[in-house]
Amino acid sequence: MIEIPITNIEGNKKPDWLRVKLPYGENYRNVRNIIDTHKLHTVCESARCPNMGECWGEGTATFMILGNICTRSCNFCAVATGRPTELDEEEPMRVAKAVQLMKIKHAVITSVNRDELSDGGASIWAKTIYAVRELNPQTTMETLIPDFKAKWDALQLILEAKPDVCSHNMETVKRLYRRVRPQAKYERSLEQIKRTKEAGLRTKSGIMLGLGETKEEVYEIMEDLLNHGCDVLTLGQYLQPTKMHLPVHEFVHPDTFAHYKEVGLRMGFKYVESGPLVRSSYHSERHL
Repeated sequence: MIEIPITNIEGNKKPDWLRVKLPYGENYRNVRNIIDTHKLHTVCESARCPNMGECWGEGTATFMILGNICTRSCNFCAVATGRPTELDEEEPMRVAKAVQLMKIKHAVITSVNRDELSDGGASIWAKTIYAVRELNPQTTMETLIPDFKAKWDALQLILEAKPDVCSHNMETVKRLYRRVRPQAKYERSLEQIKRTKEAGLRTKSGIMLGLGETKEEVYEIMEDLLNHGCDVLTLGQYLQPTKMHLPVHEFVHPDTFAHYKEVGLRMGFKYVESGPLVRSSYHSERHL
């Protein structure tokens, strides 16, 4: 296995536990070819996920629909911000065909925020879920969805399509919301998870660590998530994507991540994935 250490923006070496695989191998090339051929976007690339080499090497990828330009400007995210230039009605079927070609057993789909659309892109979301299921009836599916600015009719379109896991990331603790996610609301995201659970779906959320949160604040958000029906929790290290984004306040030690996993399971989460390189879709097939 070839590994390289991740370096921060200034070029200083990060802790030894932050190591990722270099992208290589036939499976990686096959995934690259399918994504390019079908003109698809992946959050693996757009968000600069450190696990891209590992996941693509295993023949999996997280598809990102509704383009690759987001209408929001979260201070942690590497996805481009601006005015979206596309709304592709044929995208759902292209995603479904890519899942079929890659022989994916568990598909993960996410999207940018499309706040300029009346339904936030929910109709395209629903069409994508139905198309993937039509062409790949044996494939399970996780959808990592935005908050749709509390347009609950839009959320309902996705809930009615019934993905196997419906995920919405909190991203950070309550105190840091305005700094990290200025166009989002802590309570709104919790309400969405609650409504998703009440619809009978398996719910999931993710938190980044290393932005200046305290342990007490992490315990608080875990408790809030449980009280709003969250089944699965992921915790990972925040990594600054560019100089324009928030700096890393702390590199959280793997032992601390292990502690949070133990605490989360003891509190009542059905599954907890916790580690420095964990991202929302990492090992997502296990979350079923």
